[in-house]
Amino acid sequence: MSATLASRPTATFQVNPLSPRFGAEVIGLDLRQPLDAATKLAVYDAFVRYHVLCFRDQHLDQDEQVTFSLQFGTLERHTLRNRGKINPLVHVVHNLNDADKPSGTVKSTGWHSDKSFRPEPSLATILHAVTMPPNGGDTVFANMIAGYEALADAEKRALDGVRVVHSWELSRENRGRVMSAEEAADAPPTSHPLVRTHPDSGRKSLFMGDHCSHIDGLPIGEGRARIEALEAFATQEQFTYRHHWRMGDVLMWDNRCLLHRADPNFDAARYPRVLHRTCLRGTVPM
Repeated sequence: MSATLASRPTATFQVNPLSPRFGAEVIGLDLRQPLDAATKLAVYDAFVRYHVLCFRDQHLDQDEQVTFSLQFGTLERHTLRNRGKINPLVHVVHNLNDADKPSGTVKSTGWHSDKSFRPEPSLATILHAVTMPPNGGDTVFANMIAGYEALADAEKRALDGVRVVHSWELSRENRGRVMSAEEAADAPPTSHPLVRTHPDSGRKSLFMGDHCSHIDGLPIGEGRARIEALEAFATQEQFTYRHHWRMGDVLMWDNRCLLHRADPNFDAARYPRVLHRTCLRGTVPM
């Protein structure tokens, strides 16, 4: 993304860059109201341009979040585990224990792309801040287009045709949780290209993260080392944007060209952090 990003007014809302790299805030929309065709197109164009959109000062219940999300595609089902009696298309991201108290544990702290283990990985994640700590609890994003474009030409050529197996089961085991047989059957491993072409912009990006298991055709150890080296390169600070949450923020980001992670930079044993998540289904990576 160019370092000369500028604000872009539209007829109904304002788009202001949040960093010189990528990310923008959207001012002037009430997501509880349906978007007309022109506004929806303008929002989607900004989404493709900036990769992360932050809609400020929103107050959505779960059904309203689902209704907003559906304007941009088909919602992806979540894995079998979820929390509470909620809309089944909403996943609650939280640090709470069974007594609804802060547990001290923050999940999803490793770099990942949501639902990359699905045959049609997520197009976008929409995350609504419901309860946040007074400071910290940031979400950090890494631009995989920028990471890919910074590689040497010889390395880009070496990655042509390389495929990676994405495994929800392995990524959970790496976090200390053994999945049930039912959960494993619900999300079997899937192979995707390590370099994918963005279906809207036509730009190439790396496609990897925590759910990656190994590279097809290589010994597991060698393949994992190669993936980890690429991830370390592409998640350097010059490729990242850190989002400092405000209450009422709704973030919409592009899983096709970003990795993200939660930063446990707050007292997770004292303060709750609760967000509502919907995910739009994407297409088979090419």
